[in-house]
Amino acid sequence: MVACFIGHRKISVDEAFSLYLKDCIKELITDKNFDTFLFGSRSEFDDICLKAVTALKNDYPDIRRIYVRAAYPYISEDYKKYLLTFYDETYMPDAVEKAGKASYIERNQHMINRSDLCVFYYDERYSPPKKQTQRNHFLPVSPSRSNSGTKLAYQYAMAHKKAILNLFPMPQN
Repeated sequence: MVACFIGHRKISVDEAFSLYLKDCIKELITDKNFDTFLFGSRSEFDDICLKAVTALKNDYPDIRRIYVRAAYPYISEDYKKYLLTFYDETYMPDAVEKAGKASYIERNQHMINRSDLCVFYYDERYSPPKKQTQRNHFLPVSPSRSNSGTKLAYQYAMAHKKAILNLFPMPQN
């Protein structure tokens, strides 16, 4: 079984959340037969999920950590060797290579499509930081809002009736 992790770029979690996450992943491995975990990049949620899965790999050496790239369709052997110090495999889907600015959206959709379960850290109140856009250098710079990539991925997973485990907020005991 395959699970993917998608979450906000910036999150605020504590050690209790990290332990809860590790317990959730362990249950997926032991009780639900999950053995493959897909990761994106550029989010604190991805980082803590990778840390949890890597710690569990000591007890469950057959689980696989796969980094699905949204950039760099062709990578050097040195960079690949570096990535494989964290992951068991890495690849970039063909559709992502052709997606341009939407590469992260396309990559997330690929991960969702490949997964039996989508593990999210999705806060519907989250808003990405304002980006400064400049139309031309004679006009003032105006801030613009973009949709959260996590929100777009969550909506995509819902529309495709995927099993979702949203870890935001962490349940209280």
